[in-house]
Amino acid sequence: MGWTRQLRGKTVGLDTAPLIYYIEENPTYLITVDALFQALDRGEFAAVTSMVTLLEVLVRPFRRGDTALANHYRTILFESAGLTTAPLSQAIAEEAARLRSVYRIGTADAIQMATAACHGASFFVTNDARLPVVPGLTMLTLDELRAET
Repeated sequence: MGWTRQLRGKTVGLDTAPLIYYIEENPTYLITVDALFQALDRGEFAAVTSMVTLLEVLVRPFRRGDTALANHYRTILFESAGLTTAPLSQAIAEEAARLRSVYRIGTADAIQMATAACHGASFFVTNDARLPVVPGLTMLTLDELRAET
């Protein structure tokens, strides 16, 4: 995929949706998220996400009593080479508050984006086209990437 070349050597912030689409094999986005996670597995770039991702991905498995799926998410989030799942720190909380105040976004989105920014991410992969453009963080939506695939 040509778009993965722009990620090489960079840190990429990862929103929750790409992980869900990858693990649950969403047919609309599977080719795109497969390319993303294969490039990550090859070490082409580093990725960072926040504990918000853990919170969000575990809801469905918990509702269904699907411990295998919950464990699969945990394994990817905490044992994947190249992927950091960052705890909420004071710096992230303060940056999230700043993002909320300037861009009027929700807490979860602000934490995700602040985590990416505080860990030096150049890109943020999401599927939420409503998120604001933040200086220093290039937004990449799965719909845009899918169109390039």
